[in-house]
Amino acid sequence: MKKTYKIEVDCANCANKMEDAAKKTAGVKDATVNFMALKMSVEFEDGADIKAVMQDVLKNCKKVEDDCEIYL
Repeated sequence: MKKTYKIEVDCANCANKMEDAAKKTAGVKDATVNFMALKMSVEFEDGADIKAVMQDVLKNCKKVEDDCEIYL
């Protein structure tokens, strides 16, 4: 399953850090951040609890870029 979320991030480099952090999160098959559109597309692994996975994605993104936001 794939979902898209609105994000808030200050620069393209920070968006890349968020993308890498999201990709490393358990339950995420793939993630793409579009800095220009301020959107994050996340493809989840089969059977993943999407809400729980996205909480982990947000935590991991905050570790690399503390002033970013993902609107869940």
